[in-house]
Amino acid sequence: MLVPDPKVVRTLLTRYASLKIAQAERERAETARELEDVSYTLCVMMGTTSIHDAIARADALLLRTSGTSAGTAQTDGEGDLSLAV
Repeated sequence: MLVPDPKVVRTLLTRYASLKIAQAERERAETARELEDVSYTLCVMMGTTSIHDAIARADALLLRTSGTSAGTAQTDGEGDLSLAV
């Protein structure tokens, strides 16, 4: 099985979270399209059909690889929920 590049996954999670915030602040068609694209890409990269499953797998991947890279996955401290959800 191919493993996605953690840097790319981290970038997609960051973009997903930013778009979710932007969409919550002000609904725009352009932002909704970008959010749909990023969601689809995350699902494909992580081998899922649900964005929530994709985020969970992405978080797990980042946790597994955090010891081998400079970055770490961030959680909110409450049950280790992803910041991207």
